[in-house]
Amino acid sequence: MISPNGIKSILFDLDGTLRLHIPSGADIFNSHALSLGIPLHPEDISRAAHWEHYYFANSPEIKVDKQKYISQKFEHDSFWINFGKRRLIVMGCSPAQAEELAPQLSAHMAENYKPQVHLPKDARDTLAKLKEAGFLLGMVSNRDKPFDDELKEMGLREFFQFTLAAGEVNSYKPDRAIFDEAIKRAGTSASATMYVGDNYFADIVGSRRAGLRPVLYDPTRLFPDANCPVITTFDQLTKLL
Repeated sequence: MISPNGIKSILFDLDGTLRLHIPSGADIFNSHALSLGIPLHPEDISRAAHWEHYYFANSPEIKVDKQKYISQKFEHDSFWINFGKRRLIVMGCSPAQAEELAPQLSAHMAENYKPQVHLPKDARDTLAKLKEAGFLLGMVSNRDKPFDDELKEMGLREFFQFTLAAGEVNSYKPDRAIFDEAIKRAGTSASATMYVGDNYFADIVGSRRAGLRPVLYDPTRLFPDANCPVITTFDQLTKLL
């Protein structure tokens, strides 16, 4: 199928787009930070959310942290304590305060963060309609390992012709190479491919860099100035085709 605007294939991000955690890690983190006496204003919470998207978009900072805390066989907990320090500083804490509180926050998250996995409203129906209409659907994630089993558990694997984990090709969004590989697997051109994701820094910047047509899934309107089409619910996606 080719839509009136030339789209033949539609690729999706997984985490934060089609796979949501409720409550989110940020909600639990922020709530416990408040309980520790850290004053949080809406601007602090928004700034931290922006930073978290940036950090996990294969940023220079996360590359350094993975090398230091994971690749060199430090305890995995050390990575998350360091993440907590970074996040607290972004939220307005002093380095000394962040150093003191990050271990407590990390321990609280490890013990209490037990979210449920949810699919966004209208997502399944939208995927079914797109597949029935003849669009080729694929999924591209910054996961280190293949994730087909999780998609099967969610009842989504049937909709996708292929899935691609960044670790399979050693290229992480927003790097161009992972998108180039996705287009190759889809068998379509970049200009005929739409990419839908929630992380502006990874999904929008990366897919546009590779020549795809980006669409930001932003139900909380975290990126009000995004210079691309934006959807807040999945049923809006068909209107862009």
